[in-house]
Amino acid sequence: MYIIVIGWLYVTVLMALTESSVVAGILSLTFYGLLPTALLIWLFGGPTRRRAARMARQANETNAANAANGFRETKQPHDR
Repeated sequence: MYIIVIGWLYVTVLMALTESSVVAGILSLTFYGLLPTALLIWLFGGPTRRRAARMARQANETNAANAANGFRETKQPHDR
């Protein structure tokens, strides 16, 4: 996915550089490049955010269960 983002930003930067004025270049870069890219990353990053939240929640539940049973070992979300 990131190669698509890099390619799109490359194209929009070149488009912005060929605009007739600085204001038009900034607006082109913003509305053709940055905003769609941010939306794409946000939409396709959702599953990753949900997976990280689920792993953190499971780690907290495991830690709470271990604490209730008297265990001292803690497991972090990045430990598998």
